[in-house]
Amino acid sequence: MIQSIQSSPDFEAQRFPSIEEILPHRGTMLLLDSVVACAEESLTAQARVLGDAWYADAEGAMPAWIGIELMAQAIAAHVGLLAMRAGNTARPGVLLGSRRYEMHTPAFARDALLQIEIKELLRSEEGHGAYECVIQHDGVVAAEAVIKVFQPRDFQTFIEEGFRS
Repeated sequence: MIQSIQSSPDFEAQRFPSIEEILPHRGTMLLLDSVVACAEESLTAQARVLGDAWYADAEGAMPAWIGIELMAQAIAAHVGLLAMRAGNTARPGVLLGSRRYEMHTPAFARDALLQIEIKELLRSEEGHGAYECVIQHDGVVAAEAVIKVFQPRDFQTFIEEGFRS
């Protein structure tokens, strides 16, 4: 499967590896189900709201504030697929935050199939990035944000220095 990604200049019509092959998240922290489209500067992923998940409220819905993590995982999937295409593995990264996360609903309904779309706005050689992100349900925008991320060259040192300060 990775061979077809590496040989394709545009991912749009490709089948993608399982989400577990793309992201390091495991167990209940893996929120995305699949990647459905990917290009050099964008990605679309899907996630199903599970009524029995750790995040589910009394009605089985996902609080919309968790959408920022859905966006971050979609960004990580984009970075991971680009690295796979280049024959590498993605460096670990961190979510720096967002100036504003707009929720147009308080929760994503039980069993809803969410579409998470991300578009790269900035990628620097130093590892800084910014992505415009949207979560849709049934073609309606449910949440949106510009997310800032960072992929340090030496993740271990970055983490250790963070604990020292």
